[in-house]
Amino acid sequence: MSEGISVLRAEYLEEQRKNRRAVTFWRWALLLLFFVGWEAAARAELIDPFIFSCPSRMAMTLASLFSSGELFLHVGTSVLETIAGFILGTLAGTAIAVALWWSDFCSKVAEPYLVVLNSLPKTALGPIFIVWMGAGPGAIIAMTLAISLIVTILDMLNGFLETDKEKIRLMRTLGASKLQILFKLVLPSNFATMINALKVNVGLSWVGVIMGEFLVSKAGLGYLIVYGSQVFKMDLVMTTVLILALSAALMYRCILWLEKALKKYMGVTV
Repeated sequence: MSEGISVLRAEYLEEQRKNRRAVTFWRWALLLLFFVGWEAAARAELIDPFIFSCPSRMAMTLASLFSSGELFLHVGTSVLETIAGFILGTLAGTAIAVALWWSDFCSKVAEPYLVVLNSLPKTALGPIFIVWMGAGPGAIIAMTLAISLIVTILDMLNGFLETDKEKIRLMRTLGASKLQILFKLVLPSNFATMINALKVNVGLSWVGVIMGEFLVSKAGLGYLIVYGSQVFKMDLVMTTVLILALSAALMYRCILWLEKALKKYMGVTV
C-alpha cells in the first residue's frame, strides 16, 4: 500500500514539475516572440522605428548608457528613492493602522479623512511638496508616501478589523490584554494582509517615484523618460521603460522571497 502511495505521489510531483516547466517555457517564449515580432515589424517598415523604436535600437541605447555610466546613476537614484518610500510608507501605514485599530473612537473620526485623501489625485500634491521640501529627493519621497501611505492604512486597518471576533472575545475572557491580543492574534492572523500590502506597495512606490521625477528631478528613470520625450529620443524612452519594468519585477521577486522566508520562520503553511 505504501509503495502504491509513493508511486502515485511521485507521479503527481513529476506532473507538477512538468507543468511548472511548461509555464516557465511559455512565459519566456511569449516574451521572446513579442520582441522578435517587434523587431521584424520595424525592419519590414510595418511600424516606424523612429516612433516606436525596436529591440535592436534599444540594445544600442542600453549599451551607450552602460558605457557612459549613466545607467547606474539613474537606476541607482530611482531604486534608492523607491526603497526609501516603500519602507517609510509600509512602516508608517502599518503603525497608523495599529493605532486606529487600538482606538475605535479615533478610527471612526479618521475614516472620512482617509476616504477623501485616498480619492484625492496625488499629482495635485506634487507642486505643494516641491514648495515645501524643495526640488530634490525629499519631494519625490513625499510623493511616494502620498500615494502608498493611505492605501496601506486602509488595507491593514480593514484586515485588523476583520480579525475573528470570537477569538478576540475568547482571549479577553482568558484575561489577555489588548497588547497581547495585538501581537498574539491580530498581527499573526493578518500575515497574508501584510504581505499583500508589501506587494501592492512595490507598484505604488514606483508610481510615486516616477511621478515625482516627472515633476522635479535631475537624475532617475523618470528624468530619462521626460528628457527622452522632450528631445524625441524614443529609443531612450522605450529603453528606460524596459529598465523600469525589470527593476520593478526584481523588487517584486524580493518581496516573494521575503514572504517565503517569513512563512518558513513563522511556520505558516498556508
